[in-house]
Amino acid sequence: MPVNNPDQNTPDQNDRDQNNPDKHEAGRPGDPTAPDPAASTGRASANSSTTATALPPKPKPSRNRLIALATVAVLVVAGVVTTLALTLGRGDSSAAGRSTVKIGTTEASSPYWPVLQKLAADKGIDIELVNFSDYTQANPALRQGQIDLNLFQHLLYLANYNVENNDTLTPIGSTLVVPLSLYSRKHTALQQIPAGGTIAIPQDATNQARALLVLQQAGLLKLKGGGSVLSTPADIDTAASKVTVTPVDAAQTVAALPGVDGAIVNNNFASVAKLDPKSALFSDDPAKPAAEPYINAFVARAADKDNPTYRTVAELYYSPEVQQAVTTESKGTAVLVKRPAADLQKIEADLEKQVQSA
Repeated sequence: MPVNNPDQNTPDQNDRDQNNPDKHEAGRPGDPTAPDPAASTGRASANSSTTATALPPKPKPSRNRLIALATVAVLVVAGVVTTLALTLGRGDSSAAGRSTVKIGTTEASSPYWPVLQKLAADKGIDIELVNFSDYTQANPALRQGQIDLNLFQHLLYLANYNVENNDTLTPIGSTLVVPLSLYSRKHTALQQIPAGGTIAIPQDATNQARALLVLQQAGLLKLKGGGSVLSTPADIDTAASKVTVTPVDAAQTVAALPGVDGAIVNNNFASVAKLDPKSALFSDDPAKPAAEPYINAFVARAADKDNPTYRTVAELYYSPEVQQAVTTESKGTAVLVKRPAADLQKIEADLEKQVQSA
């Protein structure tokens, strides 16, 4: 899968320990000065002719000592200011006990986000959305700590990414399975697609394989051996197929529609482009067990898979208000899925093994 990863040496923009959002408190600097010792006085006897011995002059502080004390004071104050600045600028907590969670997504404009943000805010969690127009950037951003979670991918896509990038990103909460559909601007029925027609499909490995399976279910092509979740265009039995395929960037499948007989379009891009799911010429069935690899999920870094704040965000997705917003947006096509995190992690691990053995 061609991934345009950002520079891997990009510094961690969040710069924080996700598992310990507690605020660091600065210590109060002490007074670097010390009181002068009490001075002694000598007095001559009124009846004595002896003259009192004069006290020696009080020694003046060393110039070097004064400079050293001043330097220490400046450093202490600077340390306090720096600590406060870091504490206030971390973004993951505040004096009021609130936490901020940055979530990467490809559909920040979806109507369910404001609903989820309000529910989270009521629990002291402020969700900050980071939108990616190119979804291949969302996992690298999570890996590098630029965001805390992401929500845009299914388990097979995640497994393929982890294998290709030697990463350990981990699903922590399921959301839904959406259909993958065939759209056309030239035809209104599947039967109208001509022999030798061209269909645009996503070029990333996981969505490409699913697109090929959709086209096979639609009767437009045949895959050698029946195909699998890892099929590629090389597995097409061209002699037995009605159409040819043209892989393009998934974000460009909608833009490709005018120049091809049809395109397989991911649900999120179809939603953004305002494509009506009812106008699709064909869709796979997201409710079938075969759709398990395509369960979408909240994903975290492995070290944060048990983070209670992140788990709370994922659980809030199951709230009736959020579910209603999701169903409305998908026009009833999405199948909502509630699976334990342990189940998701096992499915993803098994998919990684399949990818590695391919």
